[in-house]
Amino acid sequence: QVRLVESGGGLVQAGGSLRLSCAASGSIFSITVMAWYRQAPGKPRELVAHITGGGSTNYADSVKGRFTISRDNTKRTVDLQMNNLKPEDTAVYYCNKHPKWGYYDWGQGTQVTVSS
Repeated sequence: QVRLVESGGGLVQAGGSLRLSCAASGSIFSITVMAWYRQAPGKPRELVAHITGGGSTNYADSVKGRFTISRDNTKRTVDLQMNNLKPEDTAVYYCNKHPKWGYYDWGQGTQVTVSS
């Protein structure tokens, strides 16, 4: 059973930065394509970025150039460095597998709030 634990969210002013971290237990982590998602109130969950086991990355257009996803296969963690945050980045952020490979049980997520 895989458990995902997200952390690092908070309240930040527009233009600020946050670094989110996701710890995964009980999985063949190193070959799993992992992703960060976000869900704002009243909106569907959105795929923000993903990273392959080898480190190749892809980003949603809305965050490209501002967010950086990375992973440490030894520690079984996936991080999301978020710079130049905007109010529209406000959401609960989750990590999970890329949807092409289905999902683990979702974690509790971490709230990011960006004030203008």
